[in-house]
Amino acid sequence: MTLRAGFSGHAGDFAYDVAIEAENELLVLYGHSGAGKTITLRTIAGLARPDAGTIEIGGRMVFDHASGIDEPPQRRRAGYVVQEVALFPHLTVERNVLIGVEDSGDARARWGQLRDALHLDGFDARRPHELSGGQQQRVALARALVRPVEVLLLDEPFSALDDALRADLRAELKRLQRDFGIPIVFVTHDLREAHLLADSVAVMDQGRVMQLGARDEVFQHPTERRVAELTGVRNLFEGHATGGRVIVDGLELALPANGVDGPVDLGIRSERCILRRFDPDDSPPGNCFVGRLVEELAFGNTHTLRFEPDGVGLRVEVEVAARPYEVLGVAGRDRWVIELPPEDLLVMPRK
Repeated sequence: MTLRAGFSGHAGDFAYDVAIEAENELLVLYGHSGAGKTITLRTIAGLARPDAGTIEIGGRMVFDHASGIDEPPQRRRAGYVVQEVALFPHLTVERNVLIGVEDSGDARARWGQLRDALHLDGFDARRPHELSGGQQQRVALARALVRPVEVLLLDEPFSALDDALRADLRAELKRLQRDFGIPIVFVTHDLREAHLLADSVAVMDQGRVMQLGARDEVFQHPTERRVAELTGVRNLFEGHATGGRVIVDGLELALPANGVDGPVDLGIRSERCILRRFDPDDSPPGNCFVGRLVEELAFGNTHTLRFEPDGVGLRVEVEVAARPYEVLGVAGRDRWVIELPPEDLLVMPRK
């Protein structure tokens, strides 16, 4: 199954212009609140109408502005689950799942499969108030999938749940995607969730898709500074690249072999910076400078260290796991050599 959508429109004063594609995979729409993620799902589902463009689900054109095609939601074969599960409180689990399709033998058979797949055995007669938050989300997923669907749209369905439940449901969602063989479009503003779930990622901002691709490609090779910012790159600088090198705040650095010349935005993820013990008798090797530790934050098994340059260098943030932090003796030293390996530098033409 394939989803292909390219459309533009307005929701009040908010303009959007979206192009995405997913084929038997879990596509995460990632971005801050207000980026246009929800209107994208609503438009695909047929709950909002764009001003132009096309939407194709499972090889069927369900919207084509130029041709006048605009299938209603019930004919698009799109399952849709929102953050608020919206179960009917007076109905049992079984009736919540089968509402509107109670007389369909195929739907009842499908409910039997979903009951097993979503670990809802023995819950048929319960009502929503008798379920945990995770169980309610499973029922909502079952309701979305009990009808034949060719794409599943999920709008931050786990955001109200605790971490343990979210981890369980993420695993089940990945398994469901494999079992049903349909594209799933999952909205989140949680960077960690995007990492854990995505086969591919669409980074959204201000109503448009800024970068779409395989998860690792998007996170490791952002195409512009804003994508790097949104995907958690904390160290970002402006420089001028030429001949495989760049000058940033007076510091010359070797670059990866990507052939970029001219004004660039340069970035490196905090966890890719390397700390070396400082020896005043040694000169820092290539792509290194001396920094002074000015701030330290500890969270769980990681330490976030912030450095000011001691001479020519850059203000950087370095993330170190607890064990290397202890072995290096970071707590007892304030001056360090910071290495920015060329292969870990993100080089983006400045826009």
